[in-house]
Amino acid sequence: MTAEQTVILITVVVALSAALLVWFAIDVGTITMARYRADFTDRARFQVQEFFLFIDPSRLFIGNLAIMAMGGLVVWLLTGSPLMVLPAVCILGFLPRVTYGLLRKRRRRLFEEQLPDALMMLCGGLRAGIGFSSAIQQLVAEAQAPLAQEFSLVLREQRLGVTLEQSLTNLLRRMPTQATVLVVSAMRIASETGGGLAETLERTAHTIRSRLQMEGKIGALTAQGKLQAWVVGMLPVALMLILDRMEPDAMAFMWHTRMGWATLCIIAFLEVMGVYVIRKIVAIDV
Repeated sequence: MTAEQTVILITVVVALSAALLVWFAIDVGTITMARYRADFTDRARFQVQEFFLFIDPSRLFIGNLAIMAMGGLVVWLLTGSPLMVLPAVCILGFLPRVTYGLLRKRRRRLFEEQLPDALMMLCGGLRAGIGFSSAIQQLVAEAQAPLAQEFSLVLREQRLGVTLEQSLTNLLRRMPTQATVLVVSAMRIASETGGGLAETLERTAHTIRSRLQMEGKIGALTAQGKLQAWVVGMLPVALMLILDRMEPDAMAFMWHTRMGWATLCIIAFLEVMGVYVIRKIVAIDV
């Protein structure tokens, strides 16, 4: 075998190997993307239903991919480093979960704030002589979301033949807050012991209102600590951006060398841990 034939044979083998590797990567990537899309759409369908929204999960998936692509492109244009694109895309991939967690927490907080007035409204309706279902119907007509949405679902379940105890259990499953646990427990005790439901709801409303006032005072007293967490977290990032504009040659070692990437990873880890520790210190459970 001549040298030219050997070179041709090696070229063919390398080309076939590269083609097989590309085919394998495409096949694995297609399967992974299909699983990710199925998981994303199933989770998004449940999440949007929890917020009483009617949005096609496939559109949310496409929007998430578009945000990931645009975010990676922006990071590449700003830093000029292709290795910085992968962390940015991964972070943007978790953005829907973070957004859902924040919106869910905000919705539960708003539900707790609306609950004392809703209980007083139910108490007034019961003392006026109307039934509990009629009082809930009046509450749904006058209250705002999310409380009106949740109690409207309770009312619909009762109309379909679901017992009051099961409806309250479903409400507690959708809104697992301390205030909801207190309300459901009070209603169950009043229905089982035969006590006055109006008086029970009134006492529960006063208890929840006092707890919310205490949480508000604690939040005001710990606001400075929370602001310090944001300052501690954003100050190094701002300094790096300023130094990158003032001394781009010196900062290039951090953006374009392995030692600089390792330094950035250590800085990011320490930043996250510092913010986490400060947030845990100021997080006081009532």
